[in-house]
Amino acid sequence: MGLLSGLSNLGLGGLEKMDVYEEPKKEEPKKESDNKPTAGAAAPEVKESDYLLAKTYTCPVCNKEFKSLALKANRAKLKGTDRDLRPTYNGIEPLKYDVVMCPKCGCAAVTRYWPSITETQRKMIKAGISGEFVPKEYAGDTYTFDEALERYQMALANAMVKQAKASEKAYICLRAGWTLRSKYESLDPADPKYAEESERTKSMERDFLESALEGFVSARTTEAPPICGMDELTLDYLIAALSVEFEKYDQAARLVGSLLANRNINPRMKEKALDLKEAIIKAKS
Repeated sequence: MGLLSGLSNLGLGGLEKMDVYEEPKKEEPKKESDNKPTAGAAAPEVKESDYLLAKTYTCPVCNKEFKSLALKANRAKLKGTDRDLRPTYNGIEPLKYDVVMCPKCGCAAVTRYWPSITETQRKMIKAGISGEFVPKEYAGDTYTFDEALERYQMALANAMVKQAKASEKAYICLRAGWTLRSKYESLDPADPKYAEESERTKSMERDFLESALEGFVSARTTEAPPICGMDELTLDYLIAALSVEFEKYDQAARLVGSLLANRNINPRMKEKALDLKEAIIKAKS
């Protein structure tokens, strides 16, 4: 299954084989409390849509105005990070809302890169995406995980067509992989299709993350930091963490060794690097 499989639904089946180089559980409503609690005085339930707003954008390709769901500032509260730096939040998965996509012509990008395209790239997208794109509106007040994945696929297809840097394509793949991990975590084990869907989701996550690793390794030698907002130390740690995931232990060990020898590493990153070093030693023993 290719990274762009499914885009035939949007008229872009010709891009599916191109070479790249259940909702989050809602928090339990909290009850108001004081010295004399009032029976039934429960706080209103916070819904995923409460974190969102319909933001207006102008497409750099077709110049049409459109709305796309976006996260309200300072609403999502960070809970923690995974070993590969995926951020986790309570109540919502912000990754589902990190792609801006024009429903008229199919121009799409993650927010970091929207709407930064050159005139040459604009023409490439118009010819390679817009000419075949089937207009698509997302009618709900939230995006499902499958809709979010489709939007990441469109962002990746755009990046490939406009010949974006390896780092941009890797960044899209990384965030798509993280989104699929969140989807996997949201699946209901009681669902009759759980086994099939969980296997498919995990397989797609690995495909995207493996492509992200490939792209970041390339970007590390061909692009100057900061890369996708990451300084050199953060990028090296991310590559090392992804390398462990795909059993590239020698590559991971070299990067971790370099990180731990760097006097400029901050305590938090050093702790993560030490944890990664232990994981490498354990995996190789």
